[in-house]
Amino acid sequence: MLDIYIDADACPVKDEVYRVARRWNLKVFVVCNSHLNVPKDESIQLVQVDTRDFNAADDWIAERVQADDIVITRDIPLADRCIKKGARVLGPTGRLLDEDSIGSAVATRDLMDQLRGMGAITGGGPPPMEKKDRAHFLAQLHQIIQAVRRDR
Repeated sequence: MLDIYIDADACPVKDEVYRVARRWNLKVFVVCNSHLNVPKDESIQLVQVDTRDFNAADDWIAERVQADDIVITRDIPLADRCIKKGARVLGPTGRLLDEDSIGSAVATRDLMDQLRGMGAITGGGPPPMEKKDRAHFLAQLHQIIQAVRRDR
């Protein structure tokens, strides 16, 4: 079965995922450390994990995701774990991470962590979402769902 997992604490496209999942009749797992409001819908399940464990949401998703499931996340290490299990990974701006791109994404993340640790880079966080980012995300999500269904 094709399911969608959202790494939800800082995900700006949850509402878009809910709409797409309803259209395609897919199950959505909204995984978070803190309580979030989700629509009352049988196909949307809120999973609140242990707030004391920084990686609890990532671990929950990585342990359950299966081949061809879709994971929505910005988290590169989580993306890497999910890709290794055959899942499709999509960032909130529509960036598709796959076997071909995850290596350079991991290397870039590690380099940026080192630079931040040395104080060479301060500040951070992703840029604000724009309308074009949401449109790109939706287009990519539909493409992934169609591709998975076609390949089955």
